Amino acid sequence: MRPPSVDALARELVDVGLPHPLLVDAAREAIAAGDPASARTRAEAVSRALLRPVINATGVLLHTNLGRAPVEHHQEARYANLELDLATGKRGSRSRHAASLLARAAGAEAALVVNNGAAAVMLVLAALARGGSVVVSRGELVEIGGGFRVPEVMEESGAHLVEVGTTNRTRRRDYEQAVARTDPTPALVLKVHQSNYRIVGFTEAVSVAALADLGPPVVADVGSGLLDATTPWLESGPPAWLSDEPAVRQTLQEGAALVTFSGDKLLGGPQAGVIAGRADLVDRCARHPLARALRPDVVLMDLEMSGVDGILTIAALCKVVPHSAVVIFTLYDDAATRERARAAGAAAFVAKHQTEETLLAAMRRAAAEHEKEEYGDDMRDRRDR
Repeated sequence: MRPPSVDALARELVDVGLPHPLLVDAAREAIAAGDPASARTRAEAVSRALLRPVINATGVLLHTNLGRAPVEHHQEARYANLELDLATGKRGSRSRHAASLLARAAGAEAALVVNNGAAAVMLVLAALARGGSVVVSRGELVEIGGGFRVPEVMEESGAHLVEVGTTNRTRRRDYEQAVARTDPTPALVLKVHQSNYRIVGFTEAVSVAALADLGPPVVADVGSGLLDATTPWLESGPPAWLSDEPAVRQTLQEGAALVTFSGDKLLGGPQAGVIAGRADLVDRCARHPLARALRPDVVLMDLEMSGVDGILTIAALCKVVPHSAVVIFTLYDDAATRERARAAGAAAFVAKHQTEETLLAAMRRAAAEHEKEEYGDDMRDRRDR
């Protein structure tokens, strides 16, 4: 018996609500398996795997697997002074808008926004400690979601790790000895918040305040993004569940030179990482070549979104936010889909079966190529300013 037409079978599945190319994939797979009747089951399985609204009944308010803080924002399509200084009519800084407000809220001299918390740590290490050493307690060499480990982030940045203390106990003299014995003097002392685990019992740790006078600048990664422990925006004051959460303002007051934190957890914003603190150090981070690759102007998106045509979304993004490079990260790795995505304006295309390193490399290339297109021969001069 002759198998049904792939296209005809795909059209019978239109009520599943997937874009036609995905229905074609389901139909083709079913026919290839010798079971055309399974096409609907296959298409429905794909649909269930896509992004969709859910009810958070986990008891965890900021759940990483559920997108952390829900964000709702509606704005009509219009131009904005993204990189235009309205007072002078000259080119301005796109990083100044949100960063200046975050700095004010956290009591910092300056701030810089990048695309996630790990990127903030990596940029600080690359800009301030590449080729130098960074002192970290063994009890703070954590792994965060997605398999990102502090030692590996440090290695990628070009900084050298100097471990001090033990897993459960680290004292000030451990840091003192590391600073005294390391030649040349360590570039930074790094404190990392143990956000998703605890060591209890026979433990000891050193506060930022106790490390502030050691010599090297202290950088504290506080994770969640609590701007101020006093929560002046809450009439009833800070809730009890925030009592052990490190806050940006108070960490800076204790003597940290820089604090890094997320914008998508307690702040309730889109995924972002923030660097806040001393203006001279923030400026060095902003001028580092990695800053452009890590700033939030690379859009990472999946083609398979329920009820949304991914290809049309690429074209719309490129039109509405032409300063952004769109990188596709998808399950579907066929030549036709790649060609359609690139024709719509995608800067890069990575299949989900490829490695994490491949994805990061693609994002870096997309940012670099977009920078060259935007600035041309003037790119290096602008970087140096």
